[in-house]
Amino acid sequence: MASVRKIASEVGVSVATVSRALNNHPDVSEATRKKVLQAANRSGYVPSVGRRPTNVIGLVYPDDPVRPDFGDFESAMLQGLLQGTNERRFDVTFLNLHRDKTEGETYTQFFHRKGIRGAILRALEAKPTIAEEISGEGFPCLLIADRSPDPRVNFIACESRTTSEHAVEHLIQLGHKRIAVGVHVDQDSDHADREAGYVAAMDKHGLDRPEAYTVRALASPEGGQMMLNRLLEMPEPPTAIYFTDPMSTVGALHRCLQLGIHVPRELSIVGFDDSDVRFRTFPTFTAVCQDAHQLGIEASRWLTRVLSGDAHKVCREMHSTTFSVHDSTGLAPLAAVRLKNGREVVREV
Repeated sequence: MASVRKIASEVGVSVATVSRALNNHPDVSEATRKKVLQAANRSGYVPSVGRRPTNVIGLVYPDDPVRPDFGDFESAMLQGLLQGTNERRFDVTFLNLHRDKTEGETYTQFFHRKGIRGAILRALEAKPTIAEEISGEGFPCLLIADRSPDPRVNFIACESRTTSEHAVEHLIQLGHKRIAVGVHVDQDSDHADREAGYVAAMDKHGLDRPEAYTVRALASPEGGQMMLNRLLEMPEPPTAIYFTDPMSTVGALHRCLQLGIHVPRELSIVGFDDSDVRFRTFPTFTAVCQDAHQLGIEASRWLTRVLSGDAHKVCREMHSTTFSVHDSTGLAPLAAVRLKNGREVVREV
């Protein structure tokens, strides 16, 4: 592992200049800073705390690491990350870019200042530009649960479009023709895939999908309730709904219990699950499922192997999702239920 002295020798500057460049000191020119950072990344420079090199992976978020729309994904993923990093005796720390990164500081300087050897990124953007910027600097990193067309970005994600199409076709086979979709308002690649699967299935079978049958809200229990209300207040409400996020699904099922709507006799619901949320609702819900725990294991194993010099430095993996049928889907009802004034259930005859 390279030292500050070795980097200084390679670049042709003093040890003090290298130290200032790594710590974003204003007295270092941009050209020198760039040369130092490139040399540090090429040589596998490891920041140290006192005399001891760190063995820390950063789990990096653009903002708050805990939000309602994350549901169980983060806890399941983190469990997998810890399992993978423990295999090579690495540690994991949370990093908030919005809070901690200073203006004018490169990502590489930020990570070095924090004592981070490699980063696992949760982009949470419609376009993962942060991942592209960090990868462009050459810092060891991996995007998890999202992907990028940029060839510099390493990622591990799940492909949910095909399984989402199968899920909607499951509803069609049960006789449903009026099928809606509830989508997370932040359209990252995952949620865009799930909506695309819905569109593909409906178009394939020649079924109408009015614009109002696609509703968007924050992927939270409150968002799921709001989307359900909006759909059931339509003059011709759907008889089945696909919610593309676990928390939205939980909220919609809870709202049905509040209103006395029987699932699936009066309304069928397909949801999405990252872990085992589907087994903790009433009824247990039919779901498109991804394994967040396994994503965490694979991400941390690859990154720690790269940092240990035991893995190829390119990782662009797409894992499959699965379809799990449970108690929230059934035959299409003879008449749909409708919501009046936000609280009164009207049963068509």
